[in-house]
Amino acid sequence: FSQFQEEYSLEQVQGSRKVFDYLTVLQCCPTSDGAAAAILASEDFVKRHGLQPQAVEIVAQEMVTDTSSTFDEESCIKAVGFDMSRMAAERCYHKAGVRPQDVDVIELHDCFSANELITYEALGLCPLGSAGELIDRGDNTYGGRWVVNPSGGLISKGHPLGATGNSV
Repeated sequence: FSQFQEEYSLEQVQGSRKVFDYLTVLQCCPTSDGAAAAILASEDFVKRHGLQPQAVEIVAQEMVTDTSSTFDEESCIKAVGFDMSRMAAERCYHKAGVRPQDVDVIELHDCFSANELITYEALGLCPLGSAGELIDRGDNTYGGRWVVNPSGGLISKGHPLGATGNSV
């Protein structure tokens, strides 16, 4: 259901209009309108109404706000929420009793191409500084270790600014 369904070559992405420093327009998600909803129901309700085949169980969730490092460390990576994402992920892994290696599919906030790499590291999918290697190995796509953003992510759907947040 992606809003934008065109495929671009690496050369087209790199050659598109510069937005800031190394970021080009095709590395940034477009703004759009939209929203989504999820209906939450008890396990009892799901069973009573025979909804198990279409139900998704939430085994853990966390909400974390900016940490002091966001403002104190003068780091661009910290300013875009690295510590916040890392803390939320670690708490979720602990609550769910899983590790990053136990996950198969990941939907993450990819508002910019660089943010996707930062989030791979914050989620513990790879050591700090090695997100590029994760991508080069193909670990972030079909046939790799994880399938990341099978929906197309924000890059393909647009960023509904009025109805969004950073979910991990």
